[in-house]
Amino acid sequence: MRRARRANERLAYDHGSQDGCQPNSRDGCATKTSFFDSMRQNTDAKVQSMIREYSSANYSTRMQNCTRQARSLSCTFLFVSFAFLLTQVLSNATAPARSDRHIVVVVWDGMRPDFVSEKNTPALWKLAHEGVIFRNHHAVYPSATNVNGTALSTGVYPSHSGLIANHDYRPEIDRNHSIDVEIPAVVKKGDELSGGKYISFPTIAEAVRSAGGRTAIASAKTVGLLLDRNADLSPAKKCVTLFASKSLPRDALTSIVAALGSFPSGHLQQDAWTTKALTDLFWRDGVPEFSLLWLGEPDLTQHESAPGAQPALTAIKSADENLAAVLLALDRQGARETTDVFVVSDHGFSTIGRSVDLRKILNAAGFSAKTEFADEPKPGDIMLVGNGGTVLFYVQGHDAEITSRLVGFLQQTDFAGVIFTKGAMQGTFSLDQAKIDSPHAPDIVVAFRWSDSKNQFGIPGMIDADWQRGAGKGTHATLSRFDMHNTLIAAGPDFRHGEMDDSPSGNIDLAPTILRILEITPPQQMDGRILSEAMVNIDAQTSKPETKTVEATKEFPSGSWRQSLQISRVGETEYLDKGNGAFVPK
Repeated sequence: MRRARRANERLAYDHGSQDGCQPNSRDGCATKTSFFDSMRQNTDAKVQSMIREYSSANYSTRMQNCTRQARSLSCTFLFVSFAFLLTQVLSNATAPARSDRHIVVVVWDGMRPDFVSEKNTPALWKLAHEGVIFRNHHAVYPSATNVNGTALSTGVYPSHSGLIANHDYRPEIDRNHSIDVEIPAVVKKGDELSGGKYISFPTIAEAVRSAGGRTAIASAKTVGLLLDRNADLSPAKKCVTLFASKSLPRDALTSIVAALGSFPSGHLQQDAWTTKALTDLFWRDGVPEFSLLWLGEPDLTQHESAPGAQPALTAIKSADENLAAVLLALDRQGARETTDVFVVSDHGFSTIGRSVDLRKILNAAGFSAKTEFADEPKPGDIMLVGNGGTVLFYVQGHDAEITSRLVGFLQQTDFAGVIFTKGAMQGTFSLDQAKIDSPHAPDIVVAFRWSDSKNQFGIPGMIDADWQRGAGKGTHATLSRFDMHNTLIAAGPDFRHGEMDDSPSGNIDLAPTILRILEITPPQQMDGRILSEAMVNIDAQTSKPETKTVEATKEFPSGSWRQSLQISRVGETEYLDKGNGAFVPK
């Protein structure tokens, strides 16, 4: 059952209460949808049959039939009535996306929920009290931008979308280097190799456009391309995707630059520029059915400083000002009363306690570990792909002996938190348990260890991380509860007013919820659920949340390895709450 609290309770998210996690599940409207689809198909078939019968009859026969059926009524009257009814049936059978509702999603990249306050975020604070605060919201793992941007826009786990990390290794795209998954050249090559299935599930924008709606994506970061990489295929609908200094269609950038100038270099200025592109240009002719604004802050500044640092707090204030600009623009357009606004972050954030140079450590232990290949890789070579709080290990040739030895080595280190493996191995979890198994998945994935310790600004959440940033800086992508729990606030005509929702929710729930509001049937079943317990005019019955903790252990002559993973579930939808591990010497 939904457990909601009035908004006059404390708004700040209680990270401590997340330890006792609750579960997740899907909404039951798939059955209803398939029923109505069946009705429409049957109606279409009958109407087409009537049309064929009417068209195939000669004039004399039609007149005879008309006279016989109408009796005292004129044939002309019957024909006009039939045409009118036929028009109504056909229009209902091909109903477009709901035209009286707008959706606006505003992503604050890297926004921790415990920084939402009346002081830090006055606009968001006010919006939160007008809608629903989701106090137990989750990122997907790895808790990183491109993975969660894809999950947010598709409603499926990374294993089903095909994007399992910000950076991975795909030798068919680049044999010698790891790739940034959102770079245009990589996306284009991935689509060419997969027949347009680089992201294997349609995004919200694609679904809205297929239903006849208009979309606008404005992102200050390159992740925007992953949210809608096909906006240029429907020029008549005036859909656009802006991602940093590029756009689809390509010529859309020309008018943006003419109005706003070139894409700025400063983080705060980039967000303000992108916000104005959305509100002043993309909404000039009205608010589309679906809009998404992706702000780069506070993520970029927190990487350069740390959560709680003054520059990071300034970045949060800037994000709030951009949200206020969006809400004001909706008011100017007269669209506020018909718009559901979602403010969400892709992931949480932590502070690096120690930077781990895995290449150096592994090579010293006798492995052949590289972050790039200078020439043709040899069987047994290990490609290391860093993602901040998570590292992917690709063993060339999938050498079983080296993979086993590498896992055993990692289990005895003081930095490994949770280890996932493609093949079953003692003391590890499967990639599938993390929802990251895919044809391109690595042999081993390691989430670094974390703790509740506080950083230099008194903010809890310390992690070990890869070699890309030094100690004291901010990063994420572990299974820390500070990385996995993120922000979600929703307000508008379809949401309850002034409530807090403690049921588990996640980024994968936005797509099914948004499509449900717009009355669009997803092309395939999603992993996420409709957040019905927080909505009005919808069946609010949801499965009771459940929580479980799984463990994996392995004994060594020198000690024992133990790791755990806490999982919440609502119905069929699972959310990873947190995971950690440690080697205990004898």
